[in-house]
Formats: sequence, C-alpha cells, structure tokens
Amino acid sequence: MLFRFAFLVALAATASPVAAQTAPTSSTPAPVADWGLTDLAAAQAQAKATGRPIVAVFSGSDWCAPCVKYEREVFAQPAFVAYAKSRLVLAHFDFPQKPQNQPSPAQIKRNDAAKAQLNREGDFPLAVVVGPDGKILGKTGYLSGGPAAFEAYLKTVLGN
Repeated sequence: MLFRFAFLVALAATASPVAAQTAPTSSTPAPVADWGLTDLAAAQAQAKATGRPIVAVFSGSDWCAPCVKYEREVFAQPAFVAYAKSRLVLAHFDFPQKPQNQPSPAQIKRNDAAKAQLNREGDFPLAVVVGPDGKILGKTGYLSGGPAAFEAYLKTVLGN
C-alpha cells in the first residue's frame, strides 16, 4: 500500500505543476508515522511523566498535499523516528475530508479538542511543540530539508 501511495504521489507530482499542488488522488489516507498517540490528554500525561516535550502534528491526510509531503519527508523518515524515540512525545491529529477516511466519532472528538487547544487558527500542516508543563513553545508549518531541518527547528525551540 505504501508503494502504491508513493507511486501515485510521484505520478501526480510529475504530471503537471498544478497536480503537484493538489491533494493525493488516492482514496486511501496518507501513511502515518508511528505516532503512538492520537489523544492530547494522554500525550500531556506522558509528557508530564517523562519530562519530554510533545510534538503535536495536525494534518489532512486526504486533501492537504503539504501535509502528505511533511509526513513523507520528515515524520515517516527513520532518522526522525530515531531522533524522536527517546526525546519526544508524538501526537497526531488527522482531519480527512473524504467520508471513507473519517476516523471514529470518538477520535473526531479527540481531534477537535486538540485543535481547539493547540490549533485554533486551523492551519494545516502544523506541528506544535508543547513543553511538559503544557506551555506552547513553538508552532511551524511545513519545513523543507527533511528530518535534519525539523530537528534543527526543535533544538532552537527547546534550547538544546
């Protein structure tokens, strides 16, 4: 399935400049990195218990081309997964538009609650860095440069 998705994205990107700016044509949502958490309250509890910051990512897996690009180029990369494993609490909140990709009603409530707390502007894609104390430390949209650029951003925001 990942190969099929990558093929469709590559095909769309090479077809025309307009196609590269539109959402993926597949009816299947984009693959998601091993986020672990899709509940902000659980992420906050884990952050408090471990002393690690949260990276909460808001995406639209079936309509937001930059979200898919962020996922593919940063969050699904082994380098980022290795970096995040012992340093971060990862949380993901997906807002697909196609009916067949809708999460459960309970997940929709969790997504909406996270959005109300961390993404009132409704920006997509958006990565929000939250300290273990619950304070928002930074927000960023798509950053080009892969995992290294995102890690550099995190080091700037976290001061380490």
